[in-house]
Amino acid sequence: MIISNRRITGLAVGVIAELVEEISPLWQERHQARLTSRPRKRAVGTGAKHRLVFVDRLLATLVHLRHGVTHDVLACWFGVDRSTITRAVGEVRPLLAERGCTVSPDVRLRTLADVVDHLGASGTTGIIDGTEIRVRRPAAGRTDRDKFISGKNKQNAVKSMVVTDAEGRVLWCSPARPASCADITHARQLGLVKLLADGPAVEIPADAGYQGLGAQTGGRVMTPPHRKFKKNAPEWYEEMYERQRKAHSSRRIRVEHGIAHLKNWRALARHPGCREHMSDTVQAVAGLLSHQQTADLTSTRQR
Repeated sequence: MIISNRRITGLAVGVIAELVEEISPLWQERHQARLTSRPRKRAVGTGAKHRLVFVDRLLATLVHLRHGVTHDVLACWFGVDRSTITRAVGEVRPLLAERGCTVSPDVRLRTLADVVDHLGASGTTGIIDGTEIRVRRPAAGRTDRDKFISGKNKQNAVKSMVVTDAEGRVLWCSPARPASCADITHARQLGLVKLLADGPAVEIPADAGYQGLGAQTGGRVMTPPHRKFKKNAPEWYEEMYERQRKAHSSRRIRVEHGIAHLKNWRALARHPGCREHMSDTVQAVAGLLSHQQTADLTSTRQR
């Protein structure tokens, strides 16, 4: 029932089957490495056996990411203890995050450098934008407590930079960091300026939060036009400025659609309790969404 209903996991049956085939050996390898890495009184393989097979561990993680279902509810569904679900989600979520974003059956993008190279090789346009995810307020007395306060929304949040293509397909999501960092600063810290200045000639539309990157990247990052007249602007200039602004907005609006698809996953639209796991959560959801988008596009082309 869980596998066959896409509304529960957000993924088609074929995509889930591919995830099982890809991730199951990695999970088994890491599980065996944990067993052999510590002193043992009993041989490996003895003792209590898993009551939750890997497929169920993956499904529990997908449902948790898609709908934000609590570990207690998932434990009731799968007939295990809550700690078993917590351990399963903690083991599977990093594996999903490490997969990267799937743009074709044989192309996987895991780093920002991979994205820039892919855009240059395919001759496509990339669009960047930052998105914020609200989190719980850090405990009182924590030294970096104020770093999570967003200057834009005045709320505690973490920020991630999203890259999509011209159609709004997610190509990459950066690890999450405290939201007090400006969008342009975040892009510089991720190395976007150096990658574009030294890399292939690609076009990357962005919003006004990235104004200044265009001059540093040789015009590769395109931001909305500057307003030259603040007061008493001529009528002809107002018409030209509005036309240019709308044209730019029409090009970069697809990244907003991509972010909206990410926020359909409840794990990125609620107040998560653990900020330390948000990087894995963001990148895991981005990878799953891109995989499903690629599968849908491939299926459409084959019809």
